[in-house]
Amino acid sequence: MRVSMTEAKGQLTELVRRAEAGDEVILTRHDHAAVRLVPVEISPDRTSRRALLESVRASAAAKAAAGPSASRSQDFLYGDDGLPK
Repeated sequence: MRVSMTEAKGQLTELVRRAEAGDEVILTRHDHAAVRLVPVEISPDRTSRRALLESVRASAAAKAAAGPSASRSQDFLYGDDGLPK
């Protein structure tokens, strides 16, 4: 949606609501795009970042405990003497 600056002065609240809802709102000056209204993305706070990091660590630990270790994953390729089969 394109709206001139003059029209936008009286409809700012409605234009902000539409931008927050996902509509593209472009304010124009002399029929040229001047400003685009977009909603602000809130960055996660320290507590939520910490919780995400802990969940990733727990998931990785569970996966590591479930299977063979990487250092032993190719043992089947070698004999008891340590040489390739």
